[in-house]
Amino acid sequence: MSKILFTINYEIQAEKKEDYIKTIRELKNLMKAEGLESYSVYEAKGKSNRFEEQYIFGSNETFENFEDDADERINILITKISGMTIEHTTKYSTLMAFQ
Repeated sequence: MSKILFTINYEIQAEKKEDYIKTIRELKNLMKAEGLESYSVYEAKGKSNRFEEQYIFGSNETFENFEDDADERINILITKISGMTIEHTTKYSTLMAFQ
């Protein structure tokens, strides 16, 4: 069972930063799924409004089932964040821990 690091990088619209921060704070409080070992959000140093979300899962199975297990409020917040991003700036990455 390898750990999985899933990241989402994106840039948000400058005028939506305050709302973004409120939304991320709420999301962080709700993000407690079984098998999700860590959820963190970082702003890129020197690049205002560029963020990275990092999810660390205990196994590939937990990662694969994550979206199915998310509650409705989490899905609403994720959709809201997607609406704040600048088009074509979102990049996803999935990495497996080296054994």
